[in-house]
Formats: sequence, structure tokens, C-alpha cells
Amino acid sequence: MLDGNERGQNVPDVFLLVCSLAVFNGFHLYFSRSFCSFALVNKKKESMKTLVYIVTCVVMLSVISCTSRNKGGDDVQVLMKDSTVISAPQRMQVSDTKVTITYKGREYRSSVVRRPDESLPVVTNEQGERFIDNSIALRITCGGKQIVDKVFTKESFASLVDARFLKYAILEGLVYDKTTPQGIIYAASICYPQSDLYVPLRLTVSADGKISMAKEELLEEVYGEDAVSN
Repeated sequence: MLDGNERGQNVPDVFLLVCSLAVFNGFHLYFSRSFCSFALVNKKKESMKTLVYIVTCVVMLSVISCTSRNKGGDDVQVLMKDSTVISAPQRMQVSDTKVTITYKGREYRSSVVRRPDESLPVVTNEQGERFIDNSIALRITCGGKQIVDKVFTKESFASLVDARFLKYAILEGLVYDKTTPQGIIYAASICYPQSDLYVPLRLTVSADGKISMAKEELLEEVYGEDAVSN
């Protein structure tokens, strides 16, 4: 049992405890409501951020898509432009052939150099393909003395080849063939580029370096003449 004095002392303590609990509950309620409000605000903010993010992504995807389409269109235009570029004229390789020839007891050294010559008119065939014509340099020496030093083009054989054929043809080659009592024989050819159509020619070089030219007969022509004569 508590006496009167003890009861008087405990009453303020209980009162303070009740007041403290009331204040605590008030703060708890306040902070709870504040937290809820803050959570709602944050939720709204997060929702707005999400919406803005989605809208931004859609816009970026649209921009990327348009850019890709435009880039694709540019590529097509570039390909179309490239397809109209005129290709460079075709050309044969440079060749340099050297042989030693014995003729009438003497030794001759022959050099034949063929090279594409851009100073000559470009040859265009019926398909529109273009070709660089060739020039061929023939040099023959004997005992250290130069016997022949001459450069040939297809025009060098204009008196032997039909003018229309010559217009669309190139000088294809010149090679040593054999020796005869008349001199050192070289075979030359003028042809349509990249075809089997050609005109065979013969060059004869005498011991003192004089050159004579003649048109060779094709085997087909010889056989044809024989058939007609029979």
C-alpha cells in the first residue's frame, strides 16, 4: 500500500508519462502522414520520370530510324553514281624480248619491246570498250654496230591493211620468226582487241638493215582459193 505522500509523488510521473506518449503518438502520426505524402509525391515524380523516359526513347528511335533511311538512300545514290563511272581504257602488258640470231655467218642481237602508247589514239570497239594501242621498238645490232633502230605503230602498215579494219584494231605484236636467203624474218600482227580477228604481216630485214613489209596470207584464205580453183 502506498501512503499519501508516495501517491502525491507518483501522480506527476504518470502524468508526464501520459503526456510523453501523447506527444510521441502525435509525432508518429505526423511523420507517418508526411512519409505517405512524400511517398505519393515521389511516386508521382517517378511516374513522371518514367513517362518522360518512354517519350524520350520513342523520339530517339524515330530519329535513328529516319537517319538510317536517309543513309540508305544516300548509299543507293552513291551506287547509282558509281555505275555511271567510265572505266579506264584496257591495255596490254609491256614485253621485252631479246634473241641472238646467226645469219650468214654473223651474229645479230635482236631486241623487241612492245609497250602501250598513250600518245596514240584510243581504240574503241563496237561494244564501246576502249583500248590503248601499242608501239613496238625493233633494235638489231651486229658486232657492236646498230643495224636497225625503228619504232612501229599500226599506221606503219597502213598500206597493207584495210583502213576500216585498221581503225578498230591495235598493233598486237612483233616476234622473230626465222632467217631466209632474203634476210631475217619477223612476224607481226594487227588485230581486233580480245578477238581472233587479225591480219598477219611479215617483215624482212636484210644484212645491211633494210626493211621490207608484206601481208601474209591466212590459211583460211589459201584453202578458200584452192577450193575455188578446183
